[in-house]
Amino acid sequence: MDSRPPLIPAYRTLPEYVRHWAETTPDRRAFTFVDHPAARSRGVHRTLTWQGLDRRVRALADRLAGRAEPGSRVALLCPQGTDYVTAFLAALSAGMVAVPLYPPGLAGHADRLTGVLADARPEVVVTSGHVLAEVEAFCGPSRVSVITADPVSGASAGTAPPAVPDAGATAYLQYTSGSTRAPAGVEITHANVVANARQALTAYGADRHPVTCVGWLPLYHDMGLVLSVAAPVVGGHLSVLMDPAAFLHEPARWLRLLAAHPRAVSAAPNFAYEYCATAVTDAQKADLRLDGVAALVNGSEPVRPGTADRFHAAFAAQGLAADVHCPSYGLAEATVFVSASAPGEPLRRFALDRDALAAGKALPARPDDADAVLLTGCGAPVDQQVRIVDPVSRTALSEGEVGEIWVRGPNVGRGYWNNEPQSRRVFGAELAGVPGGWLRTGDLGTLLEGELTVTGRLKDLIVVDGRNHYPQDVEGTAQDAHPAVRRDRLAAFGVPGVRRGEGERVVLVAEHARTSRLDDIDVPALARVVRAAVSARHGLRLADVVLVAPGAVPRTSSGKVSRALTRARYLEGAFAARSAG
Repeated sequence: MDSRPPLIPAYRTLPEYVRHWAETTPDRRAFTFVDHPAARSRGVHRTLTWQGLDRRVRALADRLAGRAEPGSRVALLCPQGTDYVTAFLAALSAGMVAVPLYPPGLAGHADRLTGVLADARPEVVVTSGHVLAEVEAFCGPSRVSVITADPVSGASAGTAPPAVPDAGATAYLQYTSGSTRAPAGVEITHANVVANARQALTAYGADRHPVTCVGWLPLYHDMGLVLSVAAPVVGGHLSVLMDPAAFLHEPARWLRLLAAHPRAVSAAPNFAYEYCATAVTDAQKADLRLDGVAALVNGSEPVRPGTADRFHAAFAAQGLAADVHCPSYGLAEATVFVSASAPGEPLRRFALDRDALAAGKALPARPDDADAVLLTGCGAPVDQQVRIVDPVSRTALSEGEVGEIWVRGPNVGRGYWNNEPQSRRVFGAELAGVPGGWLRTGDLGTLLEGELTVTGRLKDLIVVDGRNHYPQDVEGTAQDAHPAVRRDRLAAFGVPGVRRGEGERVVLVAEHARTSRLDDIDVPALARVVRAAVSARHGLRLADVVLVAPGAVPRTSSGKVSRALTRARYLEGAFAARSAG
């Protein structure tokens, strides 16, 4: 690997960056996909150079131009790999609107895929040859044209210079994961994604040093798409990809790729670090050297300080530095990245008084206090503005006050596809005394010592007897109360009272640990322990505790627990037979 990073030019679209690197560093590696056939756990590497990528992108863009007009939607139903990267960049090069999705075989997400395709109304679907029959069968006898991203024998990219897309035009629709509401397509412009890629490169030091972006996050997910495709394309860095299923099957594979590439930068949700800390064996650690890791981004779901501690303790002997963990905050409506802790700095953690936090004040508490809430700072924004706002009066709050997180910057999307009223409400908010539209994130947070600290989700708040309770706080207490409760696979939520005049009741649905069999667990005893812990720590009575099998708690397409869908299924009676009462 070169000792210095390539100089990053100032282009406004990803296709321009691809062409630049193809012309200036044609033989440099651009993307490597590491496949993991069952018989070869170490992986088979398939690589595209910048010149090879450019040729494939331009050839596929020509084919797309023959199927649809500029501005048409192009749905990406490719499996994880270089076909996905090619299809995404080709759609952008052709002046079309990419819709990053997934093949219909993704377990549990067929209904969502159907709904998104109906909403986006693509003219063309791009997939890979080995799943073509499956995709064609799923699309059925529709007018949509289905093609593959596979290289066509004898195909040429042509000699005429391709057109440069308008930077202000929509580049792709990033469908939200649907953790609190129905999925909606965020319109991300070419300028948005380039701006956010540059912000991410700056935040994690990849604009000053050569890095390799190593990722297993799905490319249809905003964090996977930006950190594994957009940022490497803008920065001219190598991106090494693997399939999410390969990580889940054997998490040590991700760590081996981190060890194999100097100055690796990678991202994962909190659960992945917890999973690695508990599932990677001593034998798998034996040949790992992680002292070259540059940054590990923790985002997409609440960052738990204890998880970071357990992860670093698990791999300290492998040379993993304690200051590479980078808690971050973002959302699809802002392309993805909003704020990030910089690598090389210690993890910032805050012990806050629980009752004061419920009342909207972030007051310090002793870390060893049983009533303290431990939160992690998510750094500062990069080249964008963040305000904490009272969602009712729409006035900015002072440091230490809890309110809705509002964002403004060049990375904020233009709105929701085909939903102007919702776009105006979310993307055009007016902050008292500050001109210009702001993005309402729907997340709650505060500023502490200059750090953005996320406290919860506005729509997820549980309100009982006038007091606010954060569901992730209740979930954290429950999973610590009994070893049979599977970590980060549980949902706490409120439901209407059963009697007239009765307020909101609180329900907990939790998966049991994979190391335990449901028949071997004393479920009533577990429920008593969990109820007692939640009551003692939160002054909250759980009306129902439901223990379910691993995989039964619904998750979004990005892997986060969906409290909204869990709540809906509970109200439908889907978990009734397994309730502990």
